[in-house]
Amino acid sequence: GPAKTPAAHAILDRLADVGLGYLSLGQPLTTLSGGERQRLKLATHMADKGGVYVLDEPTTGLHLADVEQLLGLLDRLVASGKSVIVIEHHQAVMAHADWIIDLGPGAGHDGGRIVFAGTPAGLVAARSTLTGEHLAAYAGA
Repeated sequence: GPAKTPAAHAILDRLADVGLGYLSLGQPLTTLSGGERQRLKLATHMADKGGVYVLDEPTTGLHLADVEQLLGLLDRLVASGKSVIVIEHHQAVMAHADWIIDLGPGAGHDGGRIVFAGTPAGLVAARSTLTGEHLAAYAGA
């Protein structure tokens, strides 16, 4: 009925906020990528008070324009008092972060140690890690 219309709009708005406005009703979860499933879960919890969000590669499958939309959403979550931790390789997300913890020095068995902790600008300036080199190239520094 009419009383449910505002609630439905709020849910649809949250789906659009996380870049999932294209989903159809009844779409099986098995058709979603890992990044899409994480963003769906994020949309369901966005109205909660407080909290910590941990996202693992949330940009997977996103168009660059949608990455910008996701960054805006993450900013709004932080501004509302929530903590957001993102595990991500996307350079736009790294450049946008408040703080980076870079694990390395390599991947897999060659990694697992903290090789840098600080701001994105500090990582670019240090260029002491592979991530720092790639982020510096991305930033044009």
